[in-house]
Amino acid sequence: MLEYFRQYIGRPASEMPAPPFTQWLNGTLRVVEQGEMEAEFIVRKEMTNPAGMLHGGIHSAILDDIVGMTVALYGLENLYVSVNLSVDFLAPAKVGEKVIARSKVTRAGKTIVNAVAELYNESGTLLSRATTNMANTGLPAIRSQQF
Repeated sequence: MLEYFRQYIGRPASEMPAPPFTQWLNGTLRVVEQGEMEAEFIVRKEMTNPAGMLHGGIHSAILDDIVGMTVALYGLENLYVSVNLSVDFLAPAKVGEKVIARSKVTRAGKTIVNAVAELYNESGTLLSRATTNMANTGLPAIRSQQF
């Protein structure tokens, strides 16, 4: 899975065989390492709240999505899904800004994977931070060709 994701570094998600929501977010992979991933996103108008700032739900979606892809790097036999997601919103991002998401698996167990993800602006300001646990569903993992 590591080499699979690496072939998409520098390409937007809209060019990847990925779930529709991942394609809609349309991040561009920058770093793919075992247990770590980084992607950049451009804040679009449809991603904002009434104040014109990146909506908290989109902060959460980006962080959850990058963690899911990071867990997929392990090539685990079964599908892992989020069982919780705790997000701290620390600073805003405006339309047109580039934001960078970074994720790291903290612990990969047989039933639970713990991870952290952070969203930054280009200046390095931390915008939001999430911690999450993903649980083994017992269902076969979904591979890219199934989307």
